[in-house]
Amino acid sequence: MSDQSQRAKTFTSLHKKGDPVILFNIWDAGSAGAVRDAGAQAIATGSAPVAMAQGFGDGQNIPLETALENARRIVAAVDLPVTLDFEGAYAEDPQGIAQNVKRALDCGVVGFNFEDQIIGGDGLYDTAVQAKRVEAMRAACEDACIPAYVNARTDIFLKAPAETHDEAMLNDAIARASAYEAAGASGFFAPGLKDEAMIGHLCERTNLPVNIIALPGTPGTPRLAELGVTRVSYGPVPYRQMIKWLTDQAHAAIHYRN
Repeated sequence: MSDQSQRAKTFTSLHKKGDPVILFNIWDAGSAGAVRDAGAQAIATGSAPVAMAQGFGDGQNIPLETALENARRIVAAVDLPVTLDFEGAYAEDPQGIAQNVKRALDCGVVGFNFEDQIIGGDGLYDTAVQAKRVEAMRAACEDACIPAYVNARTDIFLKAPAETHDEAMLNDAIARASAYEAAGASGFFAPGLKDEAMIGHLCERTNLPVNIIALPGTPGTPRLAELGVTRVSYGPVPYRQMIKWLTDQAHAAIHYRN
């Protein structure tokens, strides 16, 4: 078994219901090293901070080559499993997805976030269409002989204000989780979902390990663990906090006379 395959298996094993793996998202090799030194079990990029750190906006605006080279440097810098926020895999059709996934695996990553929103367009892919896309990602991992963790993300909740989240949206998410599971997904990511009851129902009604992002207003990690969440990530929050600190410090230094 290759080292990459072993890291992929190790990463998958970290997803335990009620004892979630904590992924404090990073953006480059330096931030990856800092999170490693803090005691992280695995490293996760965030698409928004990776893009913003390079001067781009989120939404696959950072060129694929740049994103992959950044991933390669991160993998080389830390002796931990690294999962890549791959947005929509920079492709619409299954063939393009498979090609790009193989290129990402060549960088040494062992997992992917893969979202169902139409990047550059409106709304979400139809469930059946996105399931085919997930299937292509899984097939590419199998062809590469890497048991990578495919974290299938739905943007149902992120695209709507929290106060509008309802049972219909939850049922749509559960149906998507079931379809993505059948297509080969390893986990289900529901960013933007904050309601405790809905998080608990999602964890109860899907077989896939559930990932919740720790945005402001989201229950704390101990409560998420009680609800059955297996993965807590932080998305762009660490980068935004770091940038605010940097801006504040720079302002104080530049305007020292004040």
